[in-house]
Amino acid sequence: MPAIHRRPRWAVAESMATPESVFASRRAVLAGLGLGAIAGAGFLPETARAETEDAAARTASLYPAQRNDAYRIERPLTPEEVSSTYNNFYEFGSHKQIARAAQALVTHPWDIEIDGLVEEPTTIAFDDLAKRMPLEERLYRHRCVEAWSMTVPWTGFPLSALVALARPLSSARYIRFETFNDPGIAGGQKQVWYPWPYVEGVTMDEAANDLAFMVTGAYGKPLARQFGAPLRLALPWKYGFKSIKSIRRISFTEERPVSFWEEIAASEYGFWANVNPDVPHPRWSQAEERVLHTGERVPTQLFNGYAEEVAGLYSGLEGEPLYR
Repeated sequence: MPAIHRRPRWAVAESMATPESVFASRRAVLAGLGLGAIAGAGFLPETARAETEDAAARTASLYPAQRNDAYRIERPLTPEEVSSTYNNFYEFGSHKQIARAAQALVTHPWDIEIDGLVEEPTTIAFDDLAKRMPLEERLYRHRCVEAWSMTVPWTGFPLSALVALARPLSSARYIRFETFNDPGIAGGQKQVWYPWPYVEGVTMDEAANDLAFMVTGAYGKPLARQFGAPLRLALPWKYGFKSIKSIRRISFTEERPVSFWEEIAASEYGFWANVNPDVPHPRWSQAEERVLHTGERVPTQLFNGYAEEVAGLYSGLEGEPLYR
């Protein structure tokens, strides 16, 4: 029997979303790879292009996935040519224009290790994982801690489905995510003052929430490298640095993980990192956000507009800083 989704109170009419034709004006083969603006600008060398085409072809038949109408947004989608060329991915540099450098990431083969407090540790190939999961498309807001935002049509599967696959022990309280570590292709990882590899974590209760989403694609095709291919996390009620990219290892633990940015500056980037307009970053306000593409400044919403869905996760944690 198919799952029944309650239509959230933030759901809006189909007409509010930007038409799909906005994203379909580039050459079909490049669109199929999720690299339209990048390859079209000559960013991708032929050797990388061949590997990209092979990796995309392995799961291309899974896209576009059926859109889940329970997950919508009240703003138009951010055009792909904007969101795919304005990215935080410190493994490839500390600026936003990392899209070209990120094409060096080799996404096939890509194995994901699942270990820690589970019935049986295992390693699974990304292709196999994607093909056995219930892929769907969801429209999500994305709010960066730097006070800019975008809206993206992610494709993927609920994090809870991966938890079920992993079969964690009852003693597991957290999930720790770890990305790749290869300074030979990721120039940013040569910067030894950062604690590579990138690490993030969530509680088991957060992982069970319907909004927690493992992302395998965007804009109706396999995930582009600059978005964190081939597998990333999307936690739309948290600041974007919690949505770890290019995941290699998923560990179930009893102790709370120390996140990448928390280790660097715990006074500025805490474990919870829930979007809160009333709690400023030590160096800037979070009361407003700049919408990519339009430049419009809009009020920030508590939990990025998802308070009704997630606020209950933090009952009894009033003494903890939900941002820092």
